[in-house]
Amino acid sequence: MILFDNVSKIYSDSSVALEGISFSVEPNEFVSIVGHSGAGKTTLIKMFLAEEKPTDGAVFFNDTNIQKLKKKEINEFRRKVGTVFQDFRLLPNKTVYENIAFAMEAAGRTDEEIESDVPHVLELVDLAKKIWNFPHELSGGEQQRVAIARAIVNQPDVVIADEPTGNLDPMNTNDIVQILKKINDLGTTVILTTHNKAVIDSLGKRVITMENGKIIRDDKKGKYMV
Repeated sequence: MILFDNVSKIYSDSSVALEGISFSVEPNEFVSIVGHSGAGKTTLIKMFLAEEKPTDGAVFFNDTNIQKLKKKEINEFRRKVGTVFQDFRLLPNKTVYENIAFAMEAAGRTDEEIESDVPHVLELVDLAKKIWNFPHELSGGEQQRVAIARAIVNQPDVVIADEPTGNLDPMNTNDIVQILKKINDLGTTVILTTHNKAVIDSLGKRVITMENGKIIRDDKKGKYMV
């Protein structure tokens, strides 16, 4: 499904962000990518989202070389990927419903689909009662659940969760992890980047460990070993 084939990224100042990265992710897999700040996790994610191009090597989604996609094709590809960030990135002047509906409108979904799917996805993240609230009326954990709902409402093939619990307390962190596991159980591939040792150790899923732009471990059922 996803393949990094001997990918390297060297920036103009000669700094090496990635060096000889090779790994694959199968459909419906849950993969955590860990490593200290500067290990290369963010560059790796940007590479998959076609925000960066490799200096060497290639990144594939199914049989498609992502870096060879044209602009229109990149937009179509990104609709197959849901993204969740540490800082939520909700629109502050829109309600929970409107934040999620906005993502559906951008994907060309109909009003009928929006009216049907938004309440359904909010049930999935246990926020049905907050549908008409604004982001400032929600806790950090609730805002992140809205962000997850927005990421999955268009039924992507892959969800990228980039440090999704970085701003949350342990209780909300656990809630977010359980939701990501539920999404994975429903058939969506999940790629998680995190510094949180407790999260990784509780998952019992595949862990890729990065250091200085290289993969130093790839464990099928790993622990946080950084």
